[in-house]
Amino acid sequence: MTSGNEMIPAPPLRRRVPATTADSPAPVRRVPPAKPVETRWSRRRGVMGVFAAVAAIAFVAAWAGPSGLPLVQQASAEEIAPISLYASSLGDAQSLEIEPADSAVAKFDRPTYEVYVKPKPTPTPVAQRTSTSSGTGWRPPFVSPDPGTAQAIAYDMVLARGWGDDQFACLVALWNKESGWRVNAYNRSSGAYGIPQALPGSKMATAGADWETNPATQITWGLGYIGGRYGTPCGAWDHSQRVGWY
Repeated sequence: MTSGNEMIPAPPLRRRVPATTADSPAPVRRVPPAKPVETRWSRRRGVMGVFAAVAAIAFVAAWAGPSGLPLVQQASAEEIAPISLYASSLGDAQSLEIEPADSAVAKFDRPTYEVYVKPKPTPTPVAQRTSTSSGTGWRPPFVSPDPGTAQAIAYDMVLARGWGDDQFACLVALWNKESGWRVNAYNRSSGAYGIPQALPGSKMATAGADWETNPATQITWGLGYIGGRYGTPCGAWDHSQRVGWY
């Protein structure tokens, strides 16, 4: 006995089989079609095929190598060079041989020539102009004048000659008037040159070869000229004030 909540299983369904009679045909049973048989290539057969191909190639190479049969026929490396019409005609012309005639070849008389070479005239040597401030064509060299340095050199030389400061003052006034104590002072009208205004300037070469640019050389010559002609710088300054030159 079961409660109302429990489910009663249903009875199994039975498949009815139709009864066969003498008049009705028997049921036909369907058979599924057979699947085509697939040919499988096994791994063993593939490996054996590769070995067989390699063995065949090795056999052919071993037979053809010693026998000297070429496997590949190579083209001939030598090619026939084309012959042009110009090359053919040039070869024919070079192969021609000219036979001299029996008669002797006439000789030509060639005139003779005499060559006369005219000697070049000897150039006349030109006398070189000596460096002098009074001559034409001379120009003073480029020098940066330094009057202060020149006066300092002159002061030592004045004291060395036994002259005092009064004589140096006269010398400063004299050469301030003549050249402004410029080592390259040049008077174009007279040709006087240098701090002492030597006329010509080449006279100062007796004091040194650098008379054109060295203030010490010019001062040495100027003090010697003043001492020999006027005795002292003040004597030369007095003469310059009276006459205008010294």
